[in-house]
Amino acid sequence: MSESTETEMINVVVLRGAVKGEPVERILPSGGVVVQFDIGSRLEGGSCTAPISMTDPPPAVRDVITDGAAVIVLGGIRRRFFRVGGQTQSRTEVVATRVVPVRRRAAIRRLLAEAAEAIAA
Repeated sequence: MSESTETEMINVVVLRGAVKGEPVERILPSGGVVVQFDIGSRLEGGSCTAPISMTDPPPAVRDVITDGAAVIVLGGIRRRFFRVGGQTQSRTEVVATRVVPVRRRAAIRRLLAEAAEAIAA
């Protein structure tokens, strides 16, 4: 068996930043809710913004995702394709599984331990 088939690909992203702007909620045809927002952070001396998407976040998480809030996001990267005006477009975003306020140190330690366990598994 080749190494590429023996090694499982892991898609884990951890971001720390500030929520930029108010989140946008969309109701899916299934009745679920997707919350989309951007977070800004620093990258090699500059700044960057990353689009975040989270499906059916619990109310406590929705309360955390407010403009200017400092958060840690755990998730994975996804590129999705969609049609607009007859053209196919794409968007690369972080699909969040957890969002934790920076002030909650114990929750951040647990979140990082989960990420390390997923990577090491």
